[in-house]
Amino acid sequence: MSARTTELNQHTSSSSQIFLSFYELMKPRVMSLVMFTALVGLVIAPIQIHFMKAALSLFFVAIGAGAAGALNMWYESDTDKLMSRTCLRPLPLGKLKQVHALWFGLAMTLISITGLYFSSNLLSALILATTIGFYFFIYTVWLKRRTPQNIVIGGAAGAFPPVIGWTIATNSISVEPIVLFLIIFLWTPSHFWALSLYKNEDYKNAGIPMLPVVAGEEYTKKNILFYSIILFPITILPFLLGFAGVVNLITAILFGTYYIYLCFKLFRESNKKVYDKIGTRVFVFSIFYLFFIFSTILVDNFLKI
Repeated sequence: MSARTTELNQHTSSSSQIFLSFYELMKPRVMSLVMFTALVGLVIAPIQIHFMKAALSLFFVAIGAGAAGALNMWYESDTDKLMSRTCLRPLPLGKLKQVHALWFGLAMTLISITGLYFSSNLLSALILATTIGFYFFIYTVWLKRRTPQNIVIGGAAGAFPPVIGWTIATNSISVEPIVLFLIIFLWTPSHFWALSLYKNEDYKNAGIPMLPVVAGEEYTKKNILFYSIILFPITILPFLLGFAGVVNLITAILFGTYYIYLCFKLFRESNKKVYDKIGTRVFVFSIFYLFFIFSTILVDNFLKI
């Protein structure tokens, strides 16, 4: 192999690593969840729009989610390097410079809001701008390092995508997207507090006042159970309001009952090693819980059951 070929291969490899690092900045798993929940809001809307318009609009929503993730990583790079869960992100590892993350996040913010405005409407663009601003300024900058209720209030940012999906199609807001907003909003605390239980030392080391750090693990377990209970009736509302059917209703009842059971089991357990394992199960199952609630809304809308 010639020296020129070796140099080209190294350059290609370096470019791929840089691209991957910027992709990781956008929190792709969160971005995929945002796209999915926005899709549900779009599909259940009473007005159908052209496929290309829908696809392009959802693309800009995803870019907006990625922009929020990049700005979050830029601002929290100092604490990310102190936590086992986040220490392998691009900035703590030195794969990218902070200034690159900042400008990337700002550029993606501008592109996503402007793109959504031209591909859909002003209302959708304004809600996307509000979502990005809320996640960065309210949650990341203001709440996260100041109050154990950070994830409760800040969870609103993650609950906006189905509302955006609805407004892309209708240019208005109705009760249906508000119900979807409430499902995500009330799901978020138990989901993240379960994570913070078994990552408690991480948050202590980083100086982040998550509920287990400030109020103790017993109080946290009580709140996880509380939110799992109040979430249950809200997940039934799509069926009661007529924008989901029997498949969604059965899923909501079965998954919701088992989720409450897991949270109750976590609440009753006093052995630290055991409830750390249960907390992990609560965290993982909560992801499937939300996914199947929204998936079956899509299924019911396609089947019209």
